[in-house]
This record gives sequence, structure tokens and C-alpha cells, in this order.
Amino acid sequence: MELVKGYVDQVTYQNPENGYTVLRLIVSDKELVCTGHLPGISQGESVEAWGDYEVHPTYGKQFRIREYAVTVPSDVAGMQRYLSSGAIKGVGETLAARIIKRFGDDTFRIMEEEPERLAEIKGISLRMAQAIAVQMEEKRDLRDAMTYLSGFGISNRLAVKVYEKYHSDVYRILRENPYRLAEDIQGVGFRTADEIAAKVGIRPDSDYRIRCGVSYVLQQATQDGHVYLPLPELLDVAARLLEVPEDLVRAQLSNMVMDRKIVIKGEAVFLSVYYYEELACAKKLHELNVSFEREFRSPSAQAALEQRLYDLAAQQGLEMDELQMNAVKKCIQSGVFLLTGGPGTGKTTTIKVILRYFESEGMDILLAAPTGRAAKRMTETTGFEAKTIHRLLEINSALSEDDSRGVKFERDEENPLEADVVIIDETSMVDIGIFHALLKAIVPGMRLILVGDQAQLPSVGPGQVLRDLLSTNCFPSVTLQKIYRQDEGSDIVVNAHRINEGQEIRMDNHSKDFFLLERSDPNVIYKHMIQLIRDKLPGYVNATPFDVQVLVPMRKGPLGCETLNGILQQYLNPPSPEKEEHVSGETTYRVGDKVMQIKNNYHLEWEIEGLYHIVIDRGEGVFNGDMGKVVSISEAASTLVVEFDEGKRVTYPFSELDQLELSYAITIHKSQGSEYPAVLLPLLGGPRTLLTRNLLYTAITRAKSCVTILGRRQTVLDMIANASENKRYTALAQRILEMSS
Repeated sequence: MELVKGYVDQVTYQNPENGYTVLRLIVSDKELVCTGHLPGISQGESVEAWGDYEVHPTYGKQFRIREYAVTVPSDVAGMQRYLSSGAIKGVGETLAARIIKRFGDDTFRIMEEEPERLAEIKGISLRMAQAIAVQMEEKRDLRDAMTYLSGFGISNRLAVKVYEKYHSDVYRILRENPYRLAEDIQGVGFRTADEIAAKVGIRPDSDYRIRCGVSYVLQQATQDGHVYLPLPELLDVAARLLEVPEDLVRAQLSNMVMDRKIVIKGEAVFLSVYYYEELACAKKLHELNVSFEREFRSPSAQAALEQRLYDLAAQQGLEMDELQMNAVKKCIQSGVFLLTGGPGTGKTTTIKVILRYFESEGMDILLAAPTGRAAKRMTETTGFEAKTIHRLLEINSALSEDDSRGVKFERDEENPLEADVVIIDETSMVDIGIFHALLKAIVPGMRLILVGDQAQLPSVGPGQVLRDLLSTNCFPSVTLQKIYRQDEGSDIVVNAHRINEGQEIRMDNHSKDFFLLERSDPNVIYKHMIQLIRDKLPGYVNATPFDVQVLVPMRKGPLGCETLNGILQQYLNPPSPEKEEHVSGETTYRVGDKVMQIKNNYHLEWEIEGLYHIVIDRGEGVFNGDMGKVVSISEAASTLVVEFDEGKRVTYPFSELDQLELSYAITIHKSQGSEYPAVLLPLLGGPRTLLTRNLLYTAITRAKSCVTILGRRQTVLDMIANASENKRYTALAQRILEMSS
């Protein structure tokens, strides 16, 4: 790294949340554009900065600051420049000149140690002098804390969060219990806290360390979908992580129970939040699970209902078989109803008739799905407006925190949804946290209809709501089985069902919508993939290259999405003088790129523009899995604009581009709830634990008109034969059964 010294001439841009800054630094009378995380830095301040020179394709030479220190100006000119810059509110050029004239080289000492003397100057009252002193102290305290925290390897960006949380207490907390950072601050994990603890001399068998380690292990388990861990597994993993005997870990569990950090139920150990979410869900489902059969008990009433339902179906040009009719009748007569089935089994037909019945009864109906794409599909197939569950519950982003579990919704038990019927599609994607939030907003007497396919991959977040509910047999449910789209010649549907049943599929390329191009060389696969996306498939499925989606089992490797995105971007959206681009980390973003939001952000604002660029709608919230296109990049404003579905435009500061990824290729997990005109699936090989039957099933069922597998036939057969699934530790079913007993 190189060292530069100078003073800040102008702060061009600064993100108040993370401190990312673009500024002009005057170094030896020459101007240098600098970027970096520089929280609290102000115009006029003197700076020593360590970093590296970079050449930006548009703006030329820049200096990326890795570390920096604000220094006290050593001369009168530097002091006056700082005070004149506006860094201290209420002090402008005229007042700065008077202060310097009165105190000279002693100015900064006076301001920090004897601020009351500022009142000796015309135009400064004693009250104003005290306010100036407070500002000087706050700036000094922040800089001192940043310097202190940097000694523990904490980045400037994270240090801002730490300081804003603890202020002057930060020194005491880091000395006594740095593990509090892992509990209190999103972005500080156990490992970071543990490194700090080692530096300040906290013992490896410290009570604080062991408790934090247990919380960390349980939190990490949720990343694999678990709601709890069995006690023996928790003790083993935590003891190995902490490198302490299991007895020491076990001894701290009772203290954590008393502190309400965890709940132990038999041999299951939960983080408290997840235990009580499952418990609350079971309780609410028990309250909602009422019967409305009374008015349909007589044979004549049943016959009249059936005739009415057949008529409603006929009015829409639909036909129902006996199982679909049974599903609609059960739904009408139940407080909670589960409708499941694979692709092409008539779920959409069944839902349409259900909707028309409740509509004819004058009932208010709300439809929702976990993702924006799934909600859009639901709207298109039913003709009724559907929203994401987050929008349905009305996120209050003003109260939200960085962590998704800190999200607040306007709709809850005190302000429930205003509806008679709530229908949720793609329920297999719903994790326990969002399900809990949904149930809080539903009151007894409302009908809850959950639709999904239990053969799909479970939710990314903890829990397996749909499977747990079905396993209890406590709720009326119907699983549709007859394949209707088989009659339409859809081998996608037929093969999906055969895969789900563990049967071999035809891969002889005599199909109209399901193909295998057997290839074993990744470089050859790249070539054919580009040809298919760019030249062949768009015309075949009546779509654009942007609509063709590459789905992959994993992120790493020659056929992982990280490698493929770089290759596909190069050929599908190559660099051009007409296209703005920006390099962020290892990724180049270019106008026209296909991108995906990779984490929930409840604060991001979006706008929809009408004619003449007039904003016709705006809102907040962009969610994990939302896909869009880069429509503009501005180096001057340090922003990138993405247009998502429905024309929603979101402006990202360059400092927040870590929320985006190129999405020419995405993992199969990320594709849940989406449907694409054509899917390309490169399959050569990989870990057996990853290449499973339900992963292949999920990938195949994402395609509407065409599936093309590029790779080895044997890999496909091995995946069909591999019925193993990573077991999820969840207890919702057990809590429901306890309520029902």
C-alpha cells in the first residue's frame, strides 16, 4: 500500500449508513480523487491515507483508501481551512477567520480544552461555544474509536455500526465481553468476536465465550434450514468449535435457558426465537382449523354445492375431475386447507374454481406468494391480483433493522388483514419466520388456503412448513395426482413426475420440449450454451435471450454460477463504448446485464415510471431472488439503476452493489417460485449430497416450454436414483400434534 497526505477539498458523495465516500484530496497542490469507507470525514480535514492507485475506465486515476487517519492541522492555514469548510456547524469563513486571528496556533487546543473562551469572540455566545465543543468532541471520539477498532481488524464500515451502538462504552465492552458484538450487531459474527477476545486476553473457557459459541452454532444451523439441534450434536459441534470439553458447554446451557437465549425441549435445543415462533404458529393454526361443514351436511346441500361448482367451472371453460371437486368442497368447508400436487395436475384449475366460489359469496380474497415472480405467475394464471407475502403484510421499513428477523409489519394481531380468505401459493418456499408473521395477521373465522408442491426443495430459511403441516394429518388436504398436461404432449411434466417417483426418463431427444445434449467437456458446454441462449432457444420458445435461464446445482467449479456468469456476460452482453460499466470487487456490472438481488432489503426504494418519465408508483423493499436488468450506470453520481419486474426501478449506490449478483446463471435453490420459458441445465457431476432427486425435480419444473440438459446422461440417472435429502430438524409438526391432543 502507498501513503498519501493531504487535505479534503470536497466530499463528492458519502453514504451515511456505511460511510462509503468519494472525495477530492489535495496532495502537494494536486487534486486526487479518492474512494473508500471514511465515516465522519469532513471537508477541510487533514488526512493520512494508505491504499492503492487504480485506473477507472471513465474517470481515470483514483486512489482507493484502505486505511486512514485524520490528523490535526499543524499550521494556521490548515486550521482555518478546516474551520471554514463547514465541518463545524455554525462556523463559516468569517467566523473561522476571527477564531484563528484570536487564538492562532492554539486554536484547536482552546476549542477542545477551554471551549468557553470561544465566547470571547464577537458573534459567538457561550451556548454556541459549548455546541462547537460538543461537535469537536464527537468527531474526535468517532475517530479515536475507529482507530481503536481497526486494531482488532474491524473494517471502517463495521466500526460505524459498533460506535453508533455503544458510543463511549465501546472500550469497556471490548475489554470485558466482546462477544456482545456478535449478539447486538448484524455483521459481527462469533469468529470476529472471538479474535477480538483473544487479543484482549479473555480465556478460552470464558463463560461469555462458550455462550456466544453455542448461540453461533445454533444460528449457523438455521443456515441449513434447522430450527433446533439435538443436544448431542450441539455439544459435539460447539465443543469442537470452541476447543473446550463438552462438559463446559453443557454447564452453560442452563444459564442460557435462564437468560431466555435458548429453549431446551427434551433433547432438542432451540434459539428462543425459533421455538416460540413454531409454538405460536401451532397455536394459531389450531384456532383457525375450524369446520364450516354444518350448512352442507344434508345430501341435497352437497348435491347443490357440487352442481354450483360445476357451473362455475363451466363458466370459465374449465372441467374438474372427482379429486378436484373434492378439493374445492373441502376447501369451502375448512378453516385451514392444504392443496398440493406436482406440475400439470390441475392446481390452477382448482384454485380458479375456489376463487370464483368465494367471489360469488361476496367474500374478500387475498392472494400472495413468497417471491415477486411467484406472485406475478399467480396473478397471470388466476386473473386475481397477487402480492408477495411481504407486501401483503405491509412492511414498515422505518422500523426494520438490517437483519430480516428484525422486520416489522404493519399487519399483525393488532391490525389484521382485512379479508375472508387468504390463499398462499408456493408454500414449500415459506420459512418459519415469514409463516409466523403471516399467521399473526390472520384471525379465527378467516380461511387460510396453502398451495404447494412438497416434492420441491424446502425453503431457504429455517423450517419446512408445508411438509410439517402435511405430516400431522391434522388439516384437511388433497393431493392432486392426475397429469393433465400429459395430454398436451408436455414431456417436461411427464419427466418431472417420473423423476419424483424415482423412475428413469426418456432422453432420446424425440421430445418437443425436453432434450439432452450429451457433452463431457466444460469448454464445449460453454460453446453450446451460448449458441442456445443467443441463437436457438429464443425463437423456439418465442422469448428473448434474457428470458432463457441457466440453472446450476452449485456456485463453484467450471459449471458453477460464478464461472458461468463471467463467461455468459462476455458473450451475451459484451463491452461496448455505448455501454457504461462499473467494477465492484471482482464483478464488472454493465448496462444490459441480468442481475439478481441476493438478500432482503426492506429499505430500498423503488419507482415505476409512466409516460414522460413521470413516477406513477413508488414503494420500498427488494427481496432475495428478485431479478432485473441494469438500465443505467452513473460514475458521477456513483449509482447503478436496475429495473425489476413490473417496471420497478431501484437506484443502488456503488457501495451497496454487494446486494447484487450477475444472474445469467443462478443456483437451482435461487430459482424456486420462478418459471422461465426455457431452462438450460449443465450437469457433469459433483457431490452426491448436492446432486439429489428433488434438486433435479425443482430445476425441471422451473421450465414452461423447454428444458435442455447439457452434460452426462449418467449424472441425470444418478440424481434420479439419489432420493437422499438433508434432514431438517424442525418441531412444528410436534407442536401442532401437542395442540391437537
